[in-house]
Amino acid sequence: MKVYNTPGHSIASIILHCEKAGFALVGDVIFHRSIGRTDLPGGNFEVLKKSILKKVYTLPLETVLYCGHEGETTVGEERVFNPFVTMEGN
Repeated sequence: MKVYNTPGHSIASIILHCEKAGFALVGDVIFHRSIGRTDLPGGNFEVLKKSILKKVYTLPLETVLYCGHEGETTVGEERVFNPFVTMEGN
């Protein structure tokens, strides 16, 4: 597994990507059409947005994202339908 630093939800947020198996463990960084909270100590929306755009949305579109809550989703679905972090203008 590859480990990616993805701050924003918390200072030490990470995701674990298993490219061979086609999935990533994303915890509370991103959810099905939502994102992790940024109002807790160490949280920052702009930092989280950057983490998602540069670390999550750059994974293969078919990558299954196992989230900390609300079930699973895919990179492709979130790139199109997540209202909090869109690809437009980025």
